[in-house]
Amino acid sequence: MGTTTAERPSGFEHSGFDAFNALCPSRRLLDTIGDKWVSLAIVALGLRGPLRYSELASQIEGVSQKMLTQSLRKMERDGLLIRTVTPSVPVRTDYELTTLGQTLLPVLGHLKAWAEEHMPEVDAARTAYDGRP
Repeated sequence: MGTTTAERPSGFEHSGFDAFNALCPSRRLLDTIGDKWVSLAIVALGLRGPLRYSELASQIEGVSQKMLTQSLRKMERDGLLIRTVTPSVPVRTDYELTTLGQTLLPVLGHLKAWAEEHMPEVDAARTAYDGRP
């Protein structure tokens, strides 16, 4: 059952959930989606299609094995990806987005592109902020 509040901004559809409410379960989903490794994994899988663990790890520079594994488990639990294990020597494990996970691609793809496009402005703002007395 969703957690709701009495007032909602106009233009927002009523879904029965309200992430502004601390007790709403949608807040946990936002925690997962907002994780940088999860969002980068979603975009990588969306761009490249199904990937093996090692392919995904090499695609996302800087992610540790522990963090990638935790991120993939969260995504699988939330129904965002499918993990397929093929018995072979060595065992082959592939990851691919579910239909639900694919619905995040436009949002996260735009967010990634926005960050890349506006990084010079953000760097300038950080430099100006850090230079203040």
